[in-house]
Amino acid sequence: MNPLVEVNLTLILFLPWFLILSVLFWIYPRQPRGFARRLYDLAAVALSLGLFVASLYWLQDIADPAHGRMWRQILATAAGYGVFLGAMLVAFVVRAMLFRRRT
Repeated sequence: MNPLVEVNLTLILFLPWFLILSVLFWIYPRQPRGFARRLYDLAAVALSLGLFVASLYWLQDIADPAHGRMWRQILATAAGYGVFLGAMLVAFVVRAMLFRRRT
């Protein structure tokens, strides 16, 4: 396998799922939807993806190769997905506090 593809295999396989989650994050809730909200959503998605990629490379570097070649991918996939979901959850909660409707 091409070394570049091997290192980025997790990112390649998870991009469609991350796209679905990001679109759902972007769409719901539908209101309020101003420039600040769109900018926040874009920054949150980019930051979540950036944290995923950073954790992916870091975890592949620290994984113990004594457990086999696939262990690097397994550890990076499991923990990286948790990092992405955690970052999106934090962004969702912060967005709810920042952009809540004032009655």
